[in-house]
Amino acid sequence: MQLTPLDWSIIVGVLAVSFAPAVYMARRAGVSTTEFFTSGRAAPWWLVGVSMVATTFSTDTPNLVTNLVREGGVAANWVWWAFLLTGMATVFFYAKLWRRLGVVTDLEFYELRYSGAPAKWVRGFRAIYLGLLFNVLIMAAVNLAAAKIANVLLGWPMWQTLMVCSVLNIGFAATSGLWGVLVTDLLQFGVAMSGSLAAAYYALQRPEVGGLDGLVARIPQGTLAMLPDFGDWSVAVPIFIVPLTVQWWSAWYPGSEPGGGSYIAQRMLAARSERDAMAGTLFFNAAHYALRPWPWLIVALCSMLVFPEVADIGRALPHVDAGLLGNDMAYPAMLTFLPAGLLGLVVAGLLSAYVSTISTHLNWGTSYLVQDFYRRFLRADRTEAHYVMMGRLVTAGLMIVAALVTLVLESARGSFNLLLSIGAGTGLLYLLRWFWWRINAWSEIAAMASSFVLAVTLFVLERQGVAWPSHLTLIATVAITTAIWVVVAYSTRQTDPETLRSFYRLARPAGPGWAAVRAECGDLAPVDGLNNAFLGWALGCVAVYSALFGTGHVLLGNNSGAVVAGVICIGSTILLWRLLPRLWATS
Repeated sequence: MQLTPLDWSIIVGVLAVSFAPAVYMARRAGVSTTEFFTSGRAAPWWLVGVSMVATTFSTDTPNLVTNLVREGGVAANWVWWAFLLTGMATVFFYAKLWRRLGVVTDLEFYELRYSGAPAKWVRGFRAIYLGLLFNVLIMAAVNLAAAKIANVLLGWPMWQTLMVCSVLNIGFAATSGLWGVLVTDLLQFGVAMSGSLAAAYYALQRPEVGGLDGLVARIPQGTLAMLPDFGDWSVAVPIFIVPLTVQWWSAWYPGSEPGGGSYIAQRMLAARSERDAMAGTLFFNAAHYALRPWPWLIVALCSMLVFPEVADIGRALPHVDAGLLGNDMAYPAMLTFLPAGLLGLVVAGLLSAYVSTISTHLNWGTSYLVQDFYRRFLRADRTEAHYVMMGRLVTAGLMIVAALVTLVLESARGSFNLLLSIGAGTGLLYLLRWFWWRINAWSEIAAMASSFVLAVTLFVLERQGVAWPSHLTLIATVAITTAIWVVVAYSTRQTDPETLRSFYRLARPAGPGWAAVRAECGDLAPVDGLNNAFLGWALGCVAVYSALFGTGHVLLGNNSGAVVAGVICIGSTILLWRLLPRLWATS
């Protein structure tokens, strides 16, 4: 597959436009760590929301969706659609709480919420655990998708892709800081969405597909169904029941963290107000689950007609590295049918999505390693310029390590399952720690350590041929990890009462879990009401899910289903819109 000079000119043009904000913002980013890591806490809601959406739209996302559809149909996407419940909970329960803390990174939460040496240890431990170990795994999964796409479209071997991408991302992320990332995300999201829409349009034009009507006629109806076949529990349990009953609240996954966290918390902390943090996160969840999926789903479904088997991809594209072949390769394989010029736009869109995601992870991971580990424990008395310089050096180091880890991963689906298993069992703790004073620093350390050890053990066993279904390993890891951290919470020393009172005065969480502490604080009533938050959460989930299903029914020709979903979507949106002023009133 050879890109034409027109394709290359479009790619270079998009890169030039994307790098302009990084260069422009470089001087401002170098002023302080607050500017470099949180954009001076001045970002408006729409920029916060678009940046969240752009960050979660990466090269591995369409590959993962294609992998899921080819293996389990459209309904298989419930393994990530279920995280809407998590995202909406962040909007209505946690966004304002995070913004009230007024910190640079979300890991500073630990020394506000917990006390003594354990609070310091959990902050330092989590800085390494998330900023280095977990973050590198995420970036490696994104690199793997980029390498597969480059191998199909450009014929590049993995080492060449990793080298080019490393130089590109280090130059961008180390220069711009979060301001540059936010502004560039806005530009790159527009390019990436345009590219995905173009890819879907041309996939439908393939003679093997025959447009939307041909797709609906030729693909089995079970594959097109947005809900699994509940007559086959071996399918319904892992892809629908477990995600909606266990996974969404129990697993820590980047972009869908229970209680908010990682780069989602970073964006909320960068917002100029509590209202902006909440509105930006609401926009992100609506766009992430209702706006973006269907272009990817269409391409994935079309690929099943064009390349029915993985071997068909290898025969059609003999230059592709056989070691990279898999169902997730079908997405880049479908891009080879795009005409000159448009192919350049799509590649530029994928590259934009890739840079957006990696630059965010580099900035986020570096903020942990520099602000929460290096500055907090090693060098606390240096200048702001010194910490910004260290941030730029650490950014380069993270990218190099992520490139090396990429070499051991195999597929988008496998990477997704590994990340889920590493965070399994910690989610309930992250939800409850804001609303229950009894959770302490030791329980956090126990949860992270146990889930990580279990995940690595299961991963090693799988590589040696001893494997269990992913949903069973998830449930087992959740059960064991949850039991461990609950026992540790009750068997170790409680958080210092003055620390608990100080945290309550700062965040003012509602609910019975802080009743004893609230009584000690006198007349300091909670700022928020949980009843409105629960109602907003329910209405938000119904509105977005009905928009997702309604779009699918329109595309797949189910007019009655489209009408029902449309009515539900409009009704729940109107109710949510009327509720928002009551939620804003406390911001």
